Amino acid sequence: MTTSDGVEIAVHDLGGAGEPLLLVHGTGFHAMTWLPVAQYLRDHFTCWAVDLRGHGDSERPPGISDWLGFGRDVLAAVDGLELQGAFGVGHSMGSASLLLAEQAVPGTFRSLYLYEPAMADPRVNMGDGSKMAAEGALRRREVFASREAARLHYASKAPMDTFAPESLAAYVNYGFADLDDGTVRLKCRATTESEVFHGFPNPHVYEHLGHVHCPVTLVDGELSVAARVSRGNDFAARIPDARVIALPGLDHFGPMQRPDVLAASIIETFTGSRPAIDVGDDQPAGRECA
Repeated sequence: MTTSDGVEIAVHDLGGAGEPLLLVHGTGFHAMTWLPVAQYLRDHFTCWAVDLRGHGDSERPPGISDWLGFGRDVLAAVDGLELQGAFGVGHSMGSASLLLAEQAVPGTFRSLYLYEPAMADPRVNMGDGSKMAAEGALRRREVFASREAARLHYASKAPMDTFAPESLAAYVNYGFADLDDGTVRLKCRATTESEVFHGFPNPHVYEHLGHVHCPVTLVDGELSVAARVSRGNDFAARIPDARVIALPGLDHFGPMQRPDVLAASIIETFTGSRPAIDVGDDQPAGRECA
């Protein structure tokens, strides 16, 4: 697809049958990291996922720190596939991108499921977190001898040591490009990820939450709730039709930690019925929280 500002982006068909659903990844990840979640969703939805600019197989334009571009990427996927009125699911930056798209063109989505959206009240001091993330991204190792070498490396280091094996495999299998010397290199380059972090927080997302009129489910990993509350970011109060739920035992990387739990929660949110997915007795699809 081509965005309104001329960027070529990749959109992936993850299969399924039913109402259309668009999945959007977080910073440094890519569309195919949603594959483990999509395998549980296919009986209920037709699943699509987009590589945001600079990520996966999409073009990397200048000025990627301007997050408004990610909203344009989402709109290009929706327009190109005629998905107006689809369900939207996002993680972190992907959640913010869905909000930007809905703010720009109200009615783009039927309902949104947003796992820990990357947005903040610009009046709240966020400290040096974004700066530290940007600096850390520049130290990211980009080249490995093979995808298996990359997988073994990530499996032993936080935060990816908490990922489900199938999620880590999807990240590695589709997130690297083959080089002429037989090695592999990250598709999302370290400088790209760093620039994206430098663009956080984009005040536009927070300041225009009142323009989002479709139903919105804001989802936290239970291990992240205290941090969100302590920052004073009462996102739900600014969205006309919003609720907040928490998923037990998960942190910011919940979609990759428990794809089955995420999928069960998504299905229950959008259909109103608990799916036949075995997530264990200690893993409810989600609980309402303040």
